[in-house]
Amino acid sequence: MDRNHQPPAQGDHVHDNHDHDHDHCHGKAAPSSSTIIHTQARRKATGTRSWLIISESGELRTEDMEKHSIMRRTGLPARDLRVLDPILSYPSSILGRERAIVVNLEHIKAIITASEVLMVNTNSPLVFQFVQDLQRRISSSREAEHREMEDDDRARGGMTSLETDGPVQYKDSGGRSRNSGAVGGCGSRKVLPFEFGALECCLESAGRCLESETHTLEEEAYPVLDELTSKISTLNLERARQIKSRLIAISGRVQKVRDELEHLLDDDNDMAEMYLTEKLLNRSLDMSSSKEGEERPGEQSEDEESKFDTFAGSKPDVEELEMLLEAYFAQIDGILQKLSHLNEYVNDTEDCINIMLDNKQNQLLQMGVVLSCANMIINAGIVIVGLFGMNIHISLFDSTSYTKFFATVWGTVGGCIALFVVAFGWGKKRDVFSF
Repeated sequence: MDRNHQPPAQGDHVHDNHDHDHDHCHGKAAPSSSTIIHTQARRKATGTRSWLIISESGELRTEDMEKHSIMRRTGLPARDLRVLDPILSYPSSILGRERAIVVNLEHIKAIITASEVLMVNTNSPLVFQFVQDLQRRISSSREAEHREMEDDDRARGGMTSLETDGPVQYKDSGGRSRNSGAVGGCGSRKVLPFEFGALECCLESAGRCLESETHTLEEEAYPVLDELTSKISTLNLERARQIKSRLIAISGRVQKVRDELEHLLDDDNDMAEMYLTEKLLNRSLDMSSSKEGEERPGEQSEDEESKFDTFAGSKPDVEELEMLLEAYFAQIDGILQKLSHLNEYVNDTEDCINIMLDNKQNQLLQMGVVLSCANMIINAGIVIVGLFGMNIHISLFDSTSYTKFFATVWGTVGGCIALFVVAFGWGKKRDVFSF
């Protein structure tokens, strides 16, 4: 045996075990199977989802993000993101938050910020149409802004700066030049913020979808209802039932959208929360004011007063958003009125059918009364026949002529007919029979 080849000492084993324990304490040990399963389950619970992102420049891209990434990016709580889950069924809602607007209207499930729009990536053609409309709107808006800026430059004679006591010029997140003072000034108009343009596109897409479904339902409903009143059949009744079910479903959806818009119009604070660009501007002004206050500590009180005046002067005016919401509120209310008229027509048709069925039922009852009366009279004749059929000898049976026999038969039949005529005439006189 080679003397130089020695087995590893006990201390070496201890050192290796110590290194293994040291690596395990620092998280370098191989994870166990239970840890891997738990991690996979947690990733599945908070799995990534594909999102469509439309920037304020109109650029479209797709990103895979987790729920927590969306929460950090938009500042939304988890309960607001549940509204956008396509698996869950939530009523139509428009939620204004500090940094984003959550829109859940029909097929539109989007998060609107001051610089972009985030939507759950789906294969719905309605969502694809909405994305195209939003990109077209952004493009046309930017072109209009450029033309307006060129017109303003020409009107000012090439002047590139304003007086110091004039309204402060600033640019929002989309690079749009706007006034922090009044809307009017130097002949310029206040440009619609990006979030309001995106919100308007959402309302327009939802309204167009509801309008299309309502128009299709009207085209199918009125002919079916008219045919049902002329011919009551099982097929026509089934078609009318399906139309009424669709009418109830669409009316409920339109009513929810209308209620949400009405709720926003009644609450100025909720509308003020949707001024995302204005809130970004206020935060930037606050930061600049605080830095100036630190540089000039002797004028801190005056800076605080000017800061308060600036915040009060830059408070969002909800009139702009209110006019936008009122326009689409009128559109949704018009759709609801059409559905209400269709619902009234359906109810009138049901009343007409019920009247027709009641009339048929009354005719059947009258026919039953007539038949019962005829049956009673025939039974009276049968009684006479039964009396003659009894095994009792009378002088009528000794006659060799058939004259008395035919006289008896025709007398019985004539009496039954006379009784029926009398009963029918009495019923007509008492308005029991209408025919």
